Amino acid sequence: MNLSLDKEGYLRDHLDWNHAAAELLAGDLNIELAPEHWQILQLARKFYLTTDVVPENRPLVKLVKEALGNECGNSIYLMQLFGGSPAKNVAKIAGLPRPTNCL
Repeated sequence: MNLSLDKEGYLRDHLDWNHAAAELLAGDLNIELAPEHWQILQLARKFYLTTDVVPENRPLVKLVKEALGNECGNSIYLMQLFGGSPAKNVAKIAGLPRPTNCL
């Protein structure tokens, strides 16, 4: 699969995203996608498609908390799934642009 990525490894066009693209992008981050990952990815994509805003860390935590409850809606849970920069990694795997305020 040949994906068009920017210099930071984000998909250039979110409409080119699909499950195979997500698996490939996750593999680049040494993340093996499980059902828990897919829940978060779908939430982030839905949020982006609705608002045209990529959720940064705090909004992502809030989004997950509202959708999946307190057990999943916290930074530690997201870091366990997506590594040290969850918002950036979620955006990357979900085929979204880089969150603007993430370092």
